[in-house]
Amino acid sequence: MAIVLEERQERVLDAKSLRGLAHPLRIRLLGMLRTDGPATATQLANRIGERSGTTSWHLRQLAEHGFIEEDAERGNKRERWWRASHELTILEAEKFTRDPELEDALDVYMHEIVTTAYHRNGQFLSELRGWSEEWVKAATVSDSTLSLSPSELAELTRQIGSLVDWYRREPRDGDEQVVVQFQAFPRRCAR
Repeated sequence: MAIVLEERQERVLDAKSLRGLAHPLRIRLLGMLRTDGPATATQLANRIGERSGTTSWHLRQLAEHGFIEEDAERGNKRERWWRASHELTILEAEKFTRDPELEDALDVYMHEIVTTAYHRNGQFLSELRGWSEEWVKAATVSDSTLSLSPSELAELTRQIGSLVDWYRREPRDGDEQVVVQFQAFPRRCAR
């Protein structure tokens, strides 16, 4: 049985926070702080090939909207460290799909999430030969097509989320970070 960490820190997006996060660089910076831990604007800029002034400005925007916070345990007066404030961002897209004032922000956010997933898959595939046979055998990049009603899709999504939460625990020796990506959406069939 998995050891569940303290209550998961979640941030549900509202209209204001969606607008604040809806920039490709901000989404990327927040993701890096969540997966790689606290960092400075300069460190983040070096990792992604941006100027530190640009990353610093976007980090301040993320902080203004409550996505990140200063890590007071690190740094000094010249060096400002940042960390993610929440483990997970939740988008309830149905709240925004009919609002013309938010359609650009929603599009940017959703496209960047999908782009990030694509790049993570690509990175894994490009490094495949560098992983042990045990890790390669355990991993999967697959998809399935099901015929479901909206309520069945909602239940599937809920159950998969619960299963992922069941495995959430503190890292142990021999662990690697494992990216669990899940997308479930309807598609129109060509008939």
